[in-house]
Amino acid sequence: MIGGKPQDIIFTSGGTESNNLVIHSVLTHFHKVHTSKGDATERHGLAAGAMPHFVTCTIEHDSVRLPLEHLLEEQVAAVTFVPVSKVNGQAEVDDILAAVRPATCLVTIMLANNETGVIMPIPELSQRIKALNRQRAASGLPVVLLHTDAAQALGKRRVDVGDLGVDFLTIVGHKFYGPRIGALYVRGLGELTPLYPMLFGGGQERNFRPGTENTPMIAGLGKAAELVTEHCEAYEAHMRDVRDYLEARLVAEFDKKIHLNSRFPGTERLPNTCNLSFRGPQLQGRLVLAQCRTLLASVGAACHSDHGDRPSPVLLSCGIPFDVARNALRLSVGRSTTRAEVDLVVRDLQQAVARLEGQA
Repeated sequence: MIGGKPQDIIFTSGGTESNNLVIHSVLTHFHKVHTSKGDATERHGLAAGAMPHFVTCTIEHDSVRLPLEHLLEEQVAAVTFVPVSKVNGQAEVDDILAAVRPATCLVTIMLANNETGVIMPIPELSQRIKALNRQRAASGLPVVLLHTDAAQALGKRRVDVGDLGVDFLTIVGHKFYGPRIGALYVRGLGELTPLYPMLFGGGQERNFRPGTENTPMIAGLGKAAELVTEHCEAYEAHMRDVRDYLEARLVAEFDKKIHLNSRFPGTERLPNTCNLSFRGPQLQGRLVLAQCRTLLASVGAACHSDHGDRPSPVLLSCGIPFDVARNALRLSVGRSTTRAEVDLVVRDLQQAVARLEGQA
């Protein structure tokens, strides 16, 4: 499914564990290499006592953002959160590289955003980091590793670790119709790329992730990955057709009353995602959904369901105005969604908006 080698895969409980394992491993490796042996820091071109530095962006999933914020609070690492462009919704390569310091050990940028569907320029970023690492090696500086959380992209577009050029890639089963289990790809696991366990126990997963394997879930993940490998292009084409039809119907029915938050000129996005807002003080996303009889959707990331009426930080970071972001709905189509179902949803939204406007 991702073009990697079987020996480079570790099974985990999910995306959160995979992302935390990457951050933990790179932090541990930095300390082992650069602070454990006398004058190691001088040999590696770092000042004595240099603190490991991580680079990420402002719209990452919480399972990347919160561990890095924790490291900041504990004062065991420095972190730069690179703002995304308000023009294209992407973390731009030049901005990411400008944040790199002598002690930078990891750049972690998601492959596709879970709220807007915007695809990040990971292949270009990896090529630039490889070139940068050659310069750093000549100066005695540590290598910069690259991680991408591919949870949202898998099953919706072709993903190949060779094309991406990453050192780590996070896999989440339920995002491509598999069971709720995860995996982590590590390029040249334990040889080219370091990985250090967060758990200690019975030695399963070659001691990188001890704990009795959940064999049925792993088998289910394998079958889901097999289906993606065989049918990804068909899945992608179908979802894009239905999503584009959905957006065309929404624009036709609501015209200027609607704002499509996930459309950025010239930017590639996932084929299944439509993030939209209805304009109007009484048309907050939560209120619209409460009036819907057919539609099941969310007002943002499912893991942010406790945010209440606060606008999505992702949309605000992408330049969506506060009043528009507060009214956001995230609609996702799937492999079996039909145009007829889209027509039902649009009619449902029409009636929901009319009821809310009638109450105003």
